[in-house]
Amino acid sequence: MQISGNSALVVGGTGGLGEATVRRLHAAGAKVVVADVADEKGKALESELGIRYVHVDATSEEDILAAIAEAKTLGPLRISVDTHGGPAGGGRLVGKDGSPHSLDAFTTTVTYYLTAVFNVTRLVAAAIAQEEPLEGGARGVIVNTASIAGFEGQIGQIAYSAAKGGVISMTLVAARDLSPLGIRVNAIAPGTILTPAYGKAGEKLEAYWGPQVPFPKRMGQSPEYASLAEQLITNDYLNGEVIRLDGALRFPPK
Repeated sequence: MQISGNSALVVGGTGGLGEATVRRLHAAGAKVVVADVADEKGKALESELGIRYVHVDATSEEDILAAIAEAKTLGPLRISVDTHGGPAGGGRLVGKDGSPHSLDAFTTTVTYYLTAVFNVTRLVAAAIAQEEPLEGGARGVIVNTASIAGFEGQIGQIAYSAAKGGVISMTLVAARDLSPLGIRVNAIAPGTILTPAYGKAGEKLEAYWGPQVPFPKRMGQSPEYASLAEQLITNDYLNGEVIRLDGALRFPPK
């Protein structure tokens, strides 16, 4: 799949992973639409790069459709990368005080980290399916974001792990569902990635997680996510894959 000249939607494009992806796709010649809720950062990216920013809540069908419509005004919509976040309620299934995990907190986490990913995937897939097929029948590619917590979640991550595990499980099925339309679906499962969102706490996180990564002995970096996303877009034989980006780290229980 060629990036240059095509429209690309990056949901969560103002965050660390998303911004790095926006910059990479823009540099490769894509006409990028950033969909997010951080208006100040989105407008700054719009001004700096000449891309488009649209205020979007990933749980909203109306918002996603508006971002898709904006992307289609720029060129054929063939690329979607979803890196959006949201509230991630933590807690053990049964707390030390004997109380059960909050159902509301579980539901909210799953809504943002699984249901919203499904929402973006279904709507953008329907939009890409409207584009004319390229040589070989390809129409586009979707890249979602899982987590290694979806494979080996830590104590207190039951809601987040369930949601990310859902993204992992959804990937192959989505790829199979969309294969007749020429749309590929892949996912990236990051490990510990050091993003600007951590601020000053990043040094402490690096000191804690860096030595636990087999190699290289450091946390991951956002441009490494963006590099993998680009490869998943441009390599037409990568389909239905969930690729770990973690330096061979496996989460311990806690």
